[in-house]
Amino acid sequence: MNILDSIHSPEDLKHLNPQLDAQLCEEIRQFLVGSVSKTGGHLASNLGVVELTLAIHKVFDTSRDRLVFDVGHQSYVHKLLTGRKEGFAHLRAYGGMSGFPKPHESVHDAFIAGHASNAVSVALGFARARTAAGQDHSVIALMGDGALTGGLAYEGLNDAGQSGEPLIVILNDNGMSISKNVGAISEHLAHLRLKSGYFGIKRAYRKFTSVVPGGKYLYAFTHKLKQKMKQMLLGSTMFEEMGFAYLGPVDGHDLSKLTYLLQEAKQMGCPVLIHAITKKGKGDAEAEAHPDRFHGIGVPGEQSGVSFSKAFGAALTQLAERDSRICAVTAAMPAGTGLSEFASKLPNRLFDVGIAEEHAVAMASGLAAGGMIPVVAIYSTFLQRAFDMLIHDTALMQNHVVFAVDRAGLVGEDGATHHGVFDVGYLRQVPGMTVLCPATTEELKTMLHEAIYDYSGPVAVRYPRGIGFGDTYAPERSEKPDLTIVSYGTLAFQANECAQLLAERGIRADVVRLRIIAPLDLTEVAVSCRKSGRLLVAEESAQNGCVGESIAAALQRSNPEVKVVLKNLGSSFVPHGANQLLFKQYGIDAEGLCRAALEAFSFEGTN
Repeated sequence: MNILDSIHSPEDLKHLNPQLDAQLCEEIRQFLVGSVSKTGGHLASNLGVVELTLAIHKVFDTSRDRLVFDVGHQSYVHKLLTGRKEGFAHLRAYGGMSGFPKPHESVHDAFIAGHASNAVSVALGFARARTAAGQDHSVIALMGDGALTGGLAYEGLNDAGQSGEPLIVILNDNGMSISKNVGAISEHLAHLRLKSGYFGIKRAYRKFTSVVPGGKYLYAFTHKLKQKMKQMLLGSTMFEEMGFAYLGPVDGHDLSKLTYLLQEAKQMGCPVLIHAITKKGKGDAEAEAHPDRFHGIGVPGEQSGVSFSKAFGAALTQLAERDSRICAVTAAMPAGTGLSEFASKLPNRLFDVGIAEEHAVAMASGLAAGGMIPVVAIYSTFLQRAFDMLIHDTALMQNHVVFAVDRAGLVGEDGATHHGVFDVGYLRQVPGMTVLCPATTEELKTMLHEAIYDYSGPVAVRYPRGIGFGDTYAPERSEKPDLTIVSYGTLAFQANECAQLLAERGIRADVVRLRIIAPLDLTEVAVSCRKSGRLLVAEESAQNGCVGESIAAALQRSNPEVKVVLKNLGSSFVPHGANQLLFKQYGIDAEGLCRAALEAFSFEGTN
């Protein structure tokens, strides 16, 4: 009997006995391993939360109760249990099911969750809205321990703990070292807290003191006395200091204990934190042994070769070996940003600050002010969170910090929360910022050297995810163009192909590739446009703040007769899907650019 096939909604879980629960957990793990190996996606994190997610759905009704993930890559089990099993066949594919919670997908998804450390803040907002509306439902934040490396998590915990709002924070601790009380008394009290009688006595005592004369004063006195005695003997957890009732630690793979604790927490009527110890990759030997490698599995059939990230890491390591001033800063992504070799060879000059991008940028500026040359390797979509520090702590000081902006442009199946399509707009706004855009991995190495040694102030080198299109790039040029095409980064290869397609129709295109997009030098563009009278600007970025807007404005002042067409990703969020499909959908592939040129411009008289 296959239990998973009979689960169409969380209601189907309510009547399973412990034996069937155990079988269901095993089936879920088998399904995830088989499914994700075909589609790609996050595996190890989901294998670790099977029992935890099952317990949540046994106790709460997530169509009404609000479950907020931090981060959402651990939501696959939740999706399975809420009627979306068929969707896994097209997980993260264009038009298919997202790899993150999406409210438009299901009433069970309360909030989009693609970045870390915000779940408690969002949950507290839900809780306060519930209280203000006089409603009665539970609010739960499920956060991984990695989220606690981000400062926003503590802002949320501090406010939530002092608020008194009933909400439950589940800390999924799968490896981070969290300070906790040690010793025989601590272990004994933790054991007592997990016994069924403990909560029964607490409820009975609270009920008794609520009805007897002076009972509330007696309860307050004894509660304070108990807390004082406990602190004298054991100290307290930081969560209790923040105002949470702390339950745990509990085995995060013991479904019965988890279910029991969640039921008790639901009744407590105050901020509660449940500390669950889980094993990332649970149930799969390889994922357990190498959780970092199995955190995210690529889509089968992806290109092999040297990625931009690896090329960056190798080049930076070589430079740092020759110059002791160079150091690397990353926000919990040393492997993802290609810094594994750097970490191995120069561990004392790699600073992994955790999921704390604001701190990473501010600290890097301090390093620069102290005489170092910091290179901050960070994903475009995560650098967004440090925009204030880019301006206030770096640009205002004109400190020489190099930003290796990885995952610039579309990132495929991870979707809207991870596409690096806004950095062109926000980086170019920063006074004194230089932004370099390599077209190849070889050029990335050259530009990294330039960024470190040839510029002052803040410098960004932005490059895409994955493998490049070649080791060299040469633009298609024409002395007597009918059209000027401007692009930068790897999209310049699509611009070249577009020029070749137009040439087949007798239309001469002059491709101008920008190496630097801030500050903009439009001399070459202006010369070409005076000859062609037509301009197509192709960009793998959001429309607002794009380079094309600046070029169009400059031409309007100097040569208003030039007809201008901008092709970019528009002003809406781009969904998930394979990059090739997204390029085609948004018309920034070679065929789409060619079509845009033919539709927008008149080419009578060309030969």
